[in-house]
Amino acid sequence: EIMPSLVGSEMCIRDSRKCARIVGDTMGKYHPHGDSSIYEGLVNMAQNWKLPIPLVDPHGNFGSVDGSGAAAMRYTEARISKYTEDVCMKDLSFFKDQFIPNFDGTETEPTFLPFQVPNILVSGSTGIAVGMATNIPPHNLREVINAVVKIIDDQIDENGETSIEDILQIIKGPDFPTGAEILGTRGIEEAYRTGRGKIRVRAVTNIEPMQNGKNRIIVTELPFMVNKARLIEKIAELVRDKKVDGITDLSDQSSREGMRICIELRRDVNPNVILNQLYKHTQLQDTFGVIMLALVNNEPKVMNILDMLKYYLKHQEEVVTRRTKYDLNKAEERAHILQGLLIALDNIDEVIKIIRGSKNVQEAKAELISRFDLSEVQAQAIVDMRLRALTGLE
Repeated sequence: EIMPSLVGSEMCIRDSRKCARIVGDTMGKYHPHGDSSIYEGLVNMAQNWKLPIPLVDPHGNFGSVDGSGAAAMRYTEARISKYTEDVCMKDLSFFKDQFIPNFDGTETEPTFLPFQVPNILVSGSTGIAVGMATNIPPHNLREVINAVVKIIDDQIDENGETSIEDILQIIKGPDFPTGAEILGTRGIEEAYRTGRGKIRVRAVTNIEPMQNGKNRIIVTELPFMVNKARLIEKIAELVRDKKVDGITDLSDQSSREGMRICIELRRDVNPNVILNQLYKHTQLQDTFGVIMLALVNNEPKVMNILDMLKYYLKHQEEVVTRRTKYDLNKAEERAHILQGLLIALDNIDEVIKIIRGSKNVQEAKAELISRFDLSEVQAQAIVDMRLRALTGLE
């Protein structure tokens, strides 16, 4: 609902628009959600620590990985990102017949967006409904596309049949935008084979010696969806409550160059022991519970990764078929007009005589249709033809 609004509000792809206007258009034209939930959805699509490739190009304060919120929508601006423009909006015109009336019947809206990539895997998805939930992690765009190409190649080969093992060789695992490390492959395999699994993700840390004989733990990458400010608060609580003993200083040294949390330790403690305690008690180590549930023909279905890619391919076949039929119809319509113009050029003196001898355009068209067995469209093209079209070069 937000994406059509980004296009529908007379929005040039290259120009940003006030987010308040985008939210208002979404609420007024497409669905009467609350304005705060619409803006929250727009902000999520612009944050590069939540999506590997943001769908919206933001301008202004759109929050941070610390958990600080975006500025009010009257201060921020947004436009469709180049990625969305390239892989989503190009083929939308071929699906005009699948547009449905909006809530008050004054506008139409698309029932889906024809992404040229399996965006449900690339961007991931999180949602809770009545009695069910979905939690699909983000993936690397290149790996996902290579897996799709593998399935297509195997379909072309008469004896080829793509297996889960083939896909696992190409898609090694989720690709979280915040980085971090995935522990082991068992959780990934279980999630990809059955549609459900638990993936353990651990922060990227490094133990550095300091000049005074102390050590410090430097954290440079956090697990997906972990709030940095809350994590630091949690470590401070553990030190205060004496659950972790040996931390002397805690500071957030993150900058434009990247994330950096510095945890200084006492001389007499083993840094690896402290690190393991932090993994146990904080979100420096976290679990991502994968539930690959999506709507197939409007029915919720838990799928393995191969099924998801195959359903995407079915959708892509429809997109390509519609695009090709659209191009074919345009070419046939043009050829039909050109055939009429050729007839006119072959009998140009008689055509000019008929047009000059007619009282009005309707009479001229009727005479041309009866004399040369033309269609309405061809006759219209002939009466619209300019004299310059009769030159040798034209």
